[in-house]
Amino acid sequence: MKATIGHIGINLSNSGKSFRFWKDVLNYLGFKVIEDGSSHFDANDGMSYLCVSVTEKHYKIDGFHRKRTGLNHIAFRVSSREQVDQCVSELLVPRNIHTLYGGAKPYPEYVEGYYAVYFEDPDKIKVEIVYEPL
Repeated sequence: MKATIGHIGINLSNSGKSFRFWKDVLNYLGFKVIEDGSSHFDANDGMSYLCVSVTEKHYKIDGFHRKRTGLNHIAFRVSSREQVDQCVSELLVPRNIHTLYGGAKPYPEYVEGYYAVYFEDPDKIKVEIVYEPL
C-alpha cells in the first residue's frame, strides 16, 4: 500500500491576523482557498489540502509552542532554489514577515542541495519553503 498526505489540520488563535497570514501564504503558493464560515477555511492544491480552523476557547489555555508534542512545522516544496528566493522577495519581504535562522540558505546537513527559508505565522507555527532535489 502506498499513501500520500490527504490533508493537514491546523488550529489558529484567531480568524483575523492569523487567517490573513495563512490565506496570503497559501494563495501565493497556488492553493485555492475555500471559505467555510467565519472560523474555518480549506486550502487545496489539487493533491492535498489544509484545514484551517480557529481554536475553540477552552483549548487556548496553554497556547502553542512547536517544541511541545504535536505540530513542529509545515513545509511547502517548490521546484527550485530560485523559487525559494522568490518567495522571500515577493511574499515575505512585502508583508514584513521575518525569516528564521538567517534567511534562505542551503542546509547540506539535511541532504545535498537542500535549500530553504523558515518563518513563523502570528501564532508561532513554523513554516518552511523548501527546494529539495529528488
